[in-house]
Amino acid sequence: MTDELRSWADGPTRDAIVSFVERVAGDGADAVPEAERIAVFDNDGTLWTEKPMPTQLAYIVEQWKAQVEADPSLADRQPYRAAATGDYGWLGGAVDKHYEGDDSDLKVLIGALVGVTAGMSVDDYAASVAEFYERAKHLTLGTPYADAVYRPMVELLRYLEAHGFTVYIVSGGERDFMRPMTQEYYGIPPERVVGSALGLAYDEDTHEVRYAAGLDFFDDGPEKPVRIWSRIGRRPLIAGGNSNGDMAMLDFTRKGDGLALLVHHDDESGRGDAPYDKGAEKALAEASDRGYTVVSVGRDWSTVFVDSAAG
Repeated sequence: MTDELRSWADGPTRDAIVSFVERVAGDGADAVPEAERIAVFDNDGTLWTEKPMPTQLAYIVEQWKAQVEADPSLADRQPYRAAATGDYGWLGGAVDKHYEGDDSDLKVLIGALVGVTAGMSVDDYAASVAEFYERAKHLTLGTPYADAVYRPMVELLRYLEAHGFTVYIVSGGERDFMRPMTQEYYGIPPERVVGSALGLAYDEDTHEVRYAAGLDFFDDGPEKPVRIWSRIGRRPLIAGGNSNGDMAMLDFTRKGDGLALLVHHDDESGRGDAPYDKGAEKALAEASDRGYTVVSVGRDWSTVFVDSAAG
């Protein structure tokens, strides 16, 4: 077995990955030209932890708290009330409800989210996000967010690159929130990050690109294949996700006889995230019929998180 996937336990999942990569990157009849070897991966819950709520939401909560301090009347309505009181259950529940098909609370979140960046330059936002990554700690792990990255997935990214794949992040998370950290955490440059996007406008007076007071698009569900095609122009050979919102991307990949990986958070050992299926019930139930390869965190990963001390 290849040493590049040393945090992957021996078994059918690792075998399926290695077999597929060796087949398409080899010299046989199924070989695919290097330029066509595209892999795409979701971020939250796939490359790093997303519980008790996605990292971007933790950042936004800080901004909402500051807005409540400046205007206490905001605390009378959501999501400011949840931010001010530390009601992570409501905030995380809004995301879970989205994956169940109910976007009522998500729309409330997005409406308040765009108010945080409206009028801000892209450079100022990038600096603010980078500062957050430097000092913030994961809400339950108590570690820097850099230590909440899944080591097996980073190994998989390097393994794919070593076999001629170009890897992209395709996430429902906001694109410019991810870009300041993807090179350092995953080795993925910012130009290969595809995500949800706030509206943008060019300020001719200051010669800055600034955020508008609105969402351009939400990169989840059926939007993911659209954004993959518009940004990359190729159908992926490999895709990885962990939720119902990733199914369209996985199906788009499977349609081209690609490898679709579905990360299942089923580990009860206490090494990483507590087990959960919330937001992935449909994907897990239909994984076999749709041809997904389910990655069991409990069974397939011998190590969960990166070792920051080792780099």
